[in-house]
Amino acid sequence: MASNHFQNNASASTLSGPPSTGDYITDSVFRAVALTCASLLILLLAYILWEIGGKALPAFKEQGLGFITGTTWNVNEGQFGVLPEIWGTLYSSLLALIIGGIFGVTIAIFLTQDFLGNRFAAVFRTIVELLAAIPSVVFGLWGIYVLIPLLRPAADWLHEHLGFIPLFGTELSGPGLAPAALVLAIMILPTVAAISVDAFRRIPYKVKEAAFGMGTTRWEAILKVMLPTASSGLLAALVLGFGRALGETMALAMLIGNNNQISLSLFAPADTLASLLASNFPEAGAVEVQALMYAAMVLLVITFVVNVIGLAVQQYTMRKFEGKK
Repeated sequence: MASNHFQNNASASTLSGPPSTGDYITDSVFRAVALTCASLLILLLAYILWEIGGKALPAFKEQGLGFITGTTWNVNEGQFGVLPEIWGTLYSSLLALIIGGIFGVTIAIFLTQDFLGNRFAAVFRTIVELLAAIPSVVFGLWGIYVLIPLLRPAADWLHEHLGFIPLFGTELSGPGLAPAALVLAIMILPTVAAISVDAFRRIPYKVKEAAFGMGTTRWEAILKVMLPTASSGLLAALVLGFGRALGETMALAMLIGNNNQISLSLFAPADTLASLLASNFPEAGAVEVQALMYAAMVLLVITFVVNVIGLAVQQYTMRKFEGKK
């Protein structure tokens, strides 16, 4: 007993004692490594912007802001405009975010709010996470050979009976926005679901107990207490999922149709900035490369603006629902 008491006192004195010289050295090394890594990331980003911006500068001087508002991409005449690609990028990503966001948050609720047993929840979580390991080109092939034939009967019925609505104004003859958005939603689903699960798990269990103690039902506790409390984490999941959707290339290039037009129809072919870059770079000449670099800068700016807006909304929700500054 005396020996145990002596050991407890020794460990307590070690924990409460001042840092040793080794602790100071370890802390200094860790700080230096962390600062170096952060600085390298900033320098890498600056280098990427410098390289892309330098190659895009001639096109920016020649095309100006008309490049962003133009709708024609004609290499022979030297006319370049990416408004249809900007529209297709934002439209397809927003559709994917709505679908993938709803399903991702729903999956997180079912995995964290005791709807499934621990064994089934683990299996289901593994299946969702495995979706992130499927290559983009495989999703594209699945969309071409499985999803498009599966959607065509429903798309034809919607166009025939509800064609007066702009969303269903065209037929689904092949690749189009709807199959591209659905595949994109599946691709961002693991990101949204995984981060949403972490957001719900960070909520102390006593919050749910307090809600039940006030007489709420299970769904009232989830919708009125758990969702607002986890809102900042859920918004982070949605912003990251939206960023993933904005930059997706291969599956979109295979499924969206690569058609330089602006349309509200879900079944019309379209184009995105990422698929424009992937499709045109292999055979691009010097002038077109400059225009493509300009398009890459536009995509970077859109992604940056989306992340800034998402961060601002996240900070607002943290102040409103979590009381954080």
